[in-house]
Amino acid sequence: MGVFPGFGSWINQNPQQPHKAESERSEYVKFKSKSETNTHEERDEMKHQLKLWRDAEKKEQWNDAPLKLKVERRNDLEWGMSTIEMQFTLGLPPQAAYDVLTNPDNQPYSRIIKGRQLLENISRKVVSPDTGKGQLVDTEKAVAWNFLWFSGTIPIIANFIEHRQFLTVQYTVKNKMFINMFEGQYKVEPLYVDSELFCIHKKPKSTEEYEKCSRGQGRIGSKVTLDQMFKPSFLFNLPPISWYVRRITIKTMKTLIEDLQITSAVMRGI
Repeated sequence: MGVFPGFGSWINQNPQQPHKAESERSEYVKFKSKSETNTHEERDEMKHQLKLWRDAEKKEQWNDAPLKLKVERRNDLEWGMSTIEMQFTLGLPPQAAYDVLTNPDNQPYSRIIKGRQLLENISRKVVSPDTGKGQLVDTEKAVAWNFLWFSGTIPIIANFIEHRQFLTVQYTVKNKMFINMFEGQYKVEPLYVDSELFCIHKKPKSTEEYEKCSRGQGRIGSKVTLDQMFKPSFLFNLPPISWYVRRITIKTMKTLIEDLQITSAVMRGI
């Protein structure tokens, strides 16, 4: 279970696949440190926010803002390296959004493509606890791919540094099968979605100000900013193969964000 009731079941309500019985799920290796467990105060606030979201959803459905995407390819000393900047919203309070993104219970949220999860969590192990600099996590994942009549999965072994206090994550892929570099970071920030309704005379600059002017009735959403750098290995960094690699990488990331937004909608009770 996650940090609030029904977390696992919400995540597993995938629109592309019927809910499976517990015995049919893949067995994931689960590790949880003290830093992964929210305080009672955080859990109570999260439950309160989720109730506000569900109550509001019954009156008017929330629609996440369109994804903002910027892609650049460098041709200097880092020839062939691409940078991706993404910004998107989730209709969930920041702590809940962070839990979905870091996925501490290894529950799947991505869609099923030709019998395979787009992003499958194989294992997750906390290597070192958070001592102020973030906790180090080793993960093994698999990304599904399809090309013409062929399909399969690409294994990914990555390191994550999770700063729960600041709602940030840094990650680096360790295995270099088709890539020379794949690393990035993302950050979750609060989005005061009801500020125009409750805070008419002053734009809140903090959660405390927002809770005060909304008298605790204002919903808090999440703005997620992601910065990604990747560079294919030599043979895959030459046109036209490099064009395909860059295009499929961007498409996969966009699809995963769409699945995250679908998951957040399920958690709001849609």
